[in-house]
Amino acid sequence: MAIKVLNYIPRKSFIHDLSGTTKLIIFLSFSFLCGLSFDTRVLLFLLMMSFLGFSLSKIKLSEIRVMSTFLIVFLIMNAILLFLFNPNYGPDLYGSRTVLFHIAGKYDMTLEQLFYQFNVSLKYVIGFPIAILFVSTTNPSEFASSLSSLGIPYKISYSVSLALRYIPDIQKDYREIAQSQEARGIALGKDVPFFERLKNSAKILLPLVLTSLNRIDDISNSMQLRSFGKHKKRTWYMRKKMTVADYSVIGLCVVIFVVGLIITNQGGNNLFNPFL
Repeated sequence: MAIKVLNYIPRKSFIHDLSGTTKLIIFLSFSFLCGLSFDTRVLLFLLMMSFLGFSLSKIKLSEIRVMSTFLIVFLIMNAILLFLFNPNYGPDLYGSRTVLFHIAGKYDMTLEQLFYQFNVSLKYVIGFPIAILFVSTTNPSEFASSLSSLGIPYKISYSVSLALRYIPDIQKDYREIAQSQEARGIALGKDVPFFERLKNSAKILLPLVLTSLNRIDDISNSMQLRSFGKHKKRTWYMRKKMTVADYSVIGLCVVIFVVGLIITNQGGNNLFNPFL
């Protein structure tokens, strides 16, 4: 089975049944609160809500395996680089220093640095299921209608929709070109050394770019023939009507956002400091 990345996955679930506008509000409210807050209590609650939403969506972990692997690799590299470039940021941030063990030179492993890097990693882990949920449970056309309902010009909304709908096409073209290259003797399998496989994969880029440009040209001509952009407003075939569930979820998001900000700003900063 071909691996798909950042695709809409149709399902019958509570999350899928919500309107695109509701899911966009969930995504924005959680993202902003996660970005603004460094309070571990708020972040842990957001993490719990993120995984709750993910379980309600009925999306399998195997369907997002590639993105999950990328997240794990990114978290490990980010943690290493944060420590290498500034191992004392945590102690400076929390105003205390509890050395667990000495590594070498200026590098001491402190409890404060671990706690700081735990919070940073927590932010990325929270954003991952929310972003995957939004992309995987929202039809691109419905997403365009939700952007338009928030006052964004429909030309921009439609452009975003086209970009999301184009992702599966690019993946399909890549697989077809890769199979053609393999049929010509260019090895791309797992048994090929990494750097050789990377060099052979680069040979796919040119035909992939040319194929993409041809498709873009076809889409542009089709849109022009249908007088796209002639009117200031348009209707949306995929727009969902707001239901009681939508309004309830939006209300819950507003409450979480406001309460999260209040808890975050207690004490005059956005930190939860357990070392005081």
